[in-house]
Amino acid sequence: MMYVAEAQAMAHIQDLGRYGLRRYGIGHAGAIDTLSLRAGNLLLGNPEGAAAVEIALGGMSVSFDRDTPFCITGAVYEAQLGGEPVYSYWRYTAHKGQTLKLIRAVQGMYGYLCVQGGFNVPQVLGSRSTDLRAGFGGFEGRCLRKGDEVPLLRRSGAQARCVGIAPPTPSHRIHALPSSEYGAFTCRSHSVLWQNAWTLQSGSNRMGYRFEGETLELAEPLEMLSHAVQFGTVQVPPGGKPIILMADAQTTGGYPKIACVAAADLGRLAQIRFGSKIFFRMIAPHEAAQLQRRNQAYLNQIKRIAENVC
Repeated sequence: MMYVAEAQAMAHIQDLGRYGLRRYGIGHAGAIDTLSLRAGNLLLGNPEGAAAVEIALGGMSVSFDRDTPFCITGAVYEAQLGGEPVYSYWRYTAHKGQTLKLIRAVQGMYGYLCVQGGFNVPQVLGSRSTDLRAGFGGFEGRCLRKGDEVPLLRRSGAQARCVGIAPPTPSHRIHALPSSEYGAFTCRSHSVLWQNAWTLQSGSNRMGYRFEGETLELAEPLEMLSHAVQFGTVQVPPGGKPIILMADAQTTGGYPKIACVAAADLGRLAQIRFGSKIFFRMIAPHEAAQLQRRNQAYLNQIKRIAENVC
């Protein structure tokens, strides 16, 4: 069991999300930075998609009713275990009753607290992820708060040697591909999209990242029916400022789609701080596949390290 002593941030249970249900209007939810979730689970010897706690920026304090190997990935956190500093992307063991305190994120937006075995919350529609908008999944369909007792999936071998890995390289250059309505925008808008900086607005969240920059304009008015959208879709509403749909995005939308972020870069995008600038770089499908292979090579390396350090 994990006991929540303090929760000053939005913290909720997420795995890799729900798939195959968007035709019913059910979003996939899941970790906003799946690369970091996978990395933490592999470091602990878990299945890649084991449920973890996703924490946005702020802090929380927890303890466990048994010796529990854990790691923190995603955002780089200032954290302490029993009053001593612990570091992101390192595997530690929290002893029974010890307090693990995540103080604040010093780099990035979303951190992941992964534990050996994962969290034993009920599967709803094939996933343990919290759908915050619909209020189901995860731990009672909500964010964690003080006094919660979250069950763990128990595993044999509660001790684990301390070992660390390199975090993914952060980047403000986000790779994207032209999308279905790209040709409906002016040539000037194409240049603006790929050459100018875009500033992440503070109103952004797990549903969508809103950006400020020069206005993107259609070549002529365009009437569209609602159509399927997904995590990474770059929509342009009438105001001309792009919105990138994120993990909790709706299943359909009616705005023209100028681009789609490469799946391999969605985690890096998620870790961009409010007020920071990004640049889009246009790539072809085969380059997007190469980026995915790069991420997989990183995960394969973590798995080898975890297997060789018992």
